[in-house]
Amino acid sequence: MSKLLFLLFLLLTPLLANKVIYLSYSDAPKRVIKGEIFTITIKSLSTVEDIEDIQYDFSKTSGVEILNDTPNREKKGKYFYDTFYLLATSTSARIPDVQASLVADGDFEPSFLSGSELNVISLNPPKNFSNIIADSFELSEYKTTSYDHNHNIIVFVAQADNCAIEKMKFSSVFKQGTESVRKSYTHSKITYFVVVDKKLENFSFSYFNLKKNKFITAVIPIIVDEDRVTTQSDLKPQDQSHDDIKIVSALIVAGIFALFVLWRKKYSYLILVILPLAYIAYMNKPTENVCIKAGTKIHLLPVYNGTIFETTSKENYFVQGGNVGDFIKVELPNEQIGWVKNEDICTP
Repeated sequence: MSKLLFLLFLLLTPLLANKVIYLSYSDAPKRVIKGEIFTITIKSLSTVEDIEDIQYDFSKTSGVEILNDTPNREKKGKYFYDTFYLLATSTSARIPDVQASLVADGDFEPSFLSGSELNVISLNPPKNFSNIIADSFELSEYKTTSYDHNHNIIVFVAQADNCAIEKMKFSSVFKQGTESVRKSYTHSKITYFVVVDKKLENFSFSYFNLKKNKFITAVIPIIVDEDRVTTQSDLKPQDQSHDDIKIVSALIVAGIFALFVLWRKKYSYLILVILPLAYIAYMNKPTENVCIKAGTKIHLLPVYNGTIFETTSKENYFVQGGNVGDFIKVELPNEQIGWVKNEDICTP
């Protein structure tokens, strides 16, 4: 028996001598929610001094997505505490296996740490669930304008902590999309739009609050803002009957002043005739068109990397509106409003 123990000692001694990193899990969850961002912290101790770094490789990453390749590191004495952020993407998931290698002078064998199965819970959300799971979620800005005859467009900015905010999605809306997003597993921000029925007075949706362990409802009151500078435009069809009344009124005023000038022989008062006639000319001026290049991407909003709803197949002329930054607003033949970049205007 003693000989057997001696042989085992001889076999294990080289293996123990080559082990230069000792690994363990300092923090790992036992239960997570599908769609939740969670952390694992690896505690490591190196037997080699003057190391440059520890490099980690993960395997068997079933049902999870690793969000940061470089860990958030904290050193306490001789120990390193390396924290990684993971996203649970499936109800069948496990904490991955880890291989740790020293970055230092010399050739060292890597160390291994086995993962384990995760208990992943799937939520049973309400119909208006936004697909947001977070420690906190807050609407910071919102704006509603008219989209077409039957719909309004709501553009809002939201911020969240510990949230995959880019996963936001709604059901029962006409259109939706992300205009900009700042991804972060700690504090994220998104600019999002939804196109909804004009009959709606409020746009409400729910998200799951991890701190309170419950669904919370967020409400955006729909107050249509006719100032369409930051969203659509003021190119909506106007009531032409009102324009006709204004033109007829201006003609009557010009006629009255013309008779007054002829009667009094005061030709210096001709300015009173010219002003209404100038107004009539302004009201009847032709619509200004702008030439757009073939292959131009037409944006829903004047935002870089925003939603593109159409691409021109050939050179086109569209009704031109105002400008916002590097964008020009245009009206398409179907009366839909879009935005094109200045660089997409035809050059003479």
